[in-house]
Amino acid sequence: MTRKVIILGAGGRDFHNFNVIFRNSSKYKVVAFVVTQIPGIEYRRYPPSLAGVFYPEGIPIYPLSELPSLVTRHGVDEVVLSFSDLTYDELGEILSLVLSLGCDFRILGPRSTMLESVKPVLAVTAVKTGAGKSTISRALVLELMKRGLRVAVVRHPMAYGDIEKKSVMTFSSTEDLNRYELTIEEREEIEPHLKIGAVVLLGVDYGKVLLEAERMGDVILWDGGNNDWPFFRPTYMVVAVDAMRPGLEVSTFPGEVNVRIADAVIITKVGLAHREDVERIVKNIRAINSRAHIVKADMEVEVVGEEPISGKRVVVVEDFPTVTHGGAPYGAGYVAAKKYNAIVVDPRPYAVGFLKRIYEEYPHIGPVVPSAGYTRDQLNDLEKTLNSVNADVIINASPSSIAQSLKLNKPVVNVVWSLKVVEGPTVPELVDEFLARVKR
Repeated sequence: MTRKVIILGAGGRDFHNFNVIFRNSSKYKVVAFVVTQIPGIEYRRYPPSLAGVFYPEGIPIYPLSELPSLVTRHGVDEVVLSFSDLTYDELGEILSLVLSLGCDFRILGPRSTMLESVKPVLAVTAVKTGAGKSTISRALVLELMKRGLRVAVVRHPMAYGDIEKKSVMTFSSTEDLNRYELTIEEREEIEPHLKIGAVVLLGVDYGKVLLEAERMGDVILWDGGNNDWPFFRPTYMVVAVDAMRPGLEVSTFPGEVNVRIADAVIITKVGLAHREDVERIVKNIRAINSRAHIVKADMEVEVVGEEPISGKRVVVVEDFPTVTHGGAPYGAGYVAAKKYNAIVVDPRPYAVGFLKRIYEEYPHIGPVVPSAGYTRDQLNDLEKTLNSVNADVIINASPSSIAQSLKLNKPVVNVVWSLKVVEGPTVPELVDEFLARVKR
């Protein structure tokens, strides 16, 4: 008997789970994707070209609010959780909602969903968005390139816009960014790798992405999204933990999963954290993974640009996921403003449209602007908000160059940050261990 399924996700893991488990199976009928976390990606359709022969009309995508009516309308048997960055309280709420609707609740694990590669895979994940995994990824890529290796960086999916056109995307230079209609979030995860000379791949069908990555690189670096585990089975896995948010390493899903299977755990931002919090994190890691290396590191921030900011009134732009579902009140931009003695102007009274709603939905956000830009309307709201703030300079801590996407009435300086290990194995030592494992 065919089981009717809804896949609950956020435009990434949900599509991957469908592709590897459900697409070619006659045992299941996926009646809908239901999405949350990422605004503006609902009411589309997973296209027939990607959905396969059992889905000639594709699969509709709905917001989470419609889950109860969809279950009733289609007689759904099970709901498959396929997104990340959840606290255990949030996971419990979803579990209770699904069970209250009479459905089975299912989570597909790493063994079922990781693809095997013929090339070595070095994976970087985290316990929560905003922990600094992108900075760690770049440090590892640079070290691998120093060894003369071609590195294919594969980024966790961000399936916004036209899904069919984004099945497999490859980027070898910043000029390639213009071949696709990319959101700010997509650009900010790709640009930094391109600037250091790596190739980047992402998309929707990660079986095809993997084949292309194997062709382009001697080594694959999995650059994770949120706190999801990798889509490819790692040869070696590094996990980022945020010293400013102790406890997340044992209270998030699937962040704790990542810590349990890690080969190395890098505790970032230790210079900003209380010593007691760092010690607590170390104790928590050791309680669930006694074999992993523990590295303590700082994230050194620096402002790049000709405009001086000391004593100036500034409006700070932060990475969107870090300060929304990542739960952080601010990020590297705010830290940089304080480091350089700038005066941070609270942008919240100036927010319009989408950004105004974001501040209402995420009241923990501090005096910073999330780099919202999933749609043209959201970019317009970001532009209007930044132009309205009574400030002299914009500090941009989004890795994407927002000045290229927006018409701004203030000069922009960008924040760059680098990893500085203060205790434990260095980046070269971690790469040595990874490559030694490859040779076994």
